[in-house]
Amino acid sequence: MKALALISGGLDSVLAAKIILNQGVEVIGVTFMTPFSGDGISERVKLLAEQLNIDLKLVDISEDFFKMLESPKHGYGKNLNPCIDCRILELKKAHQLMEELGASFVVTGEVLGQRPMSQYKRAMELIEKESGIEGLVVRPLSAKLLNPTIPEKECWIKRDELLNIEGRSRKRQFKLVEKYNISGYGAPAGGCLLTDPGFSLKVKNLLKSHMLDTDSVNLIKTGRYFNVSNSFKLVVGRNHEENLKLIGLAKKGDIIFEPESKGPVAIGRGKKENVTSGIASKIVAYYCKGEKVNISIKILPDENVQIISAEKISEQELLNCRV
Repeated sequence: MKALALISGGLDSVLAAKIILNQGVEVIGVTFMTPFSGDGISERVKLLAEQLNIDLKLVDISEDFFKMLESPKHGYGKNLNPCIDCRILELKKAHQLMEELGASFVVTGEVLGQRPMSQYKRAMELIEKESGIEGLVVRPLSAKLLNPTIPEKECWIKRDELLNIEGRSRKRQFKLVEKYNISGYGAPAGGCLLTDPGFSLKVKNLLKSHMLDTDSVNLIKTGRYFNVSNSFKLVVGRNHEENLKLIGLAKKGDIIFEPESKGPVAIGRGKKENVTSGIASKIVAYYCKGEKVNISIKILPDENVQIISAEKISEQELLNCRV
């Protein structure tokens, strides 16, 4: 018997996989990746898979996720998190992988009542139905509080060795962590960046401008973000480390703004116009000393540099652009 375990990098998913492993089932870990997964997720899940001694597959679902994020059927959570539609997408992908890898069911770390949008009984039933995988999703941490799944009914796994955890407390999970000697898992709050209010505003702005893609999401994770126009965005570094990171994230067609004196590096992306480049330069100048600042402008991959003298943007204009 073989199962796919969805490994998120958090505590619950690794415990769920461990419980099924202890029943003698071969488990293959699967982590679905998007730019919203949070930094360091790939290394974290690899470490957890090593502790479980299971194979792990990292599957990038960014393209499908972006399409879904534009208009999720079941709406957003408190911010821009489409939790129900996200889970449906993941289980659809898992269903496809089951057939490819010869697995018979899917294991998740969901806990009944832990998350208000997607982890209650009606939502779980809806998610399974719409993903086409009804009866084949085992949730070991809460299984005894839910209807028996096909793997339990068919005796592929033993229901009496599954758990009845419910709610937001992690006390029982922490006891299991000690028992199994597991380390390196993520914070209980989860790592999805779309639950963050400030970051969600930036993503909404990119969505509205039809500029949302993996490169742009990675760019706005660093520095201050400005909506210079509907079709031109600017990210300004806040320190030397961010300046270097932004330069590393710049791609063909981007504009690099760099003051000749001490100050921030900025990356401009989108449709280039004289007015947008001028405003962008003024924004960079705002974070430099002096009333006027010489700023070099380079459009990648061209090595030619234009030097302009830019005045600081006004406080009000800055606020109008800041996201």
